[in-house]
Amino acid sequence: MNKPLVYFLCTGNSCRSQMADGFMNAIGGDRYEVKSAGLEAHGLNPRAVKVMKEVGIDISRNTSDVIDPEILNKATYVITLCGHADEHCPIIINPNVVKWHWGFDDPAKATGTEDEIMEKFRNVRDAIRSRIEDFIKSGE
Repeated sequence: MNKPLVYFLCTGNSCRSQMADGFMNAIGGDRYEVKSAGLEAHGLNPRAVKVMKEVGIDISRNTSDVIDPEILNKATYVITLCGHADEHCPIIINPNVVKWHWGFDDPAKATGTEDEIMEKFRNVRDAIRSRIEDFIKSGE
């Protein structure tokens, strides 16, 4: 039996969607197929890799990919993680795809000292983990 496909989308597929991908694979990978992509591919953000390693999840081999219309339309769930991706998501033709928007601040836009920036990444990471745990418990 095929596992439901969860497709996380963000603008650049560098931070939020990568963290969501990592958590969903770590927590729900036995129940869900997981992919992530962006409207553009900005490359994997090294700070996202670092904060995920802090919680025991290695996303260093993930790739930053552009949205694939075929995956988009075969997904069970399409989940946007930023307003820009939500507003500019390509048209989903398949009426069976469930599309949700979970908005999170962009940690890549954080300013301040390195400690302050890393704290922003950790806050977003923890918020994404919490939302994914809720999704896995409830199925939505």
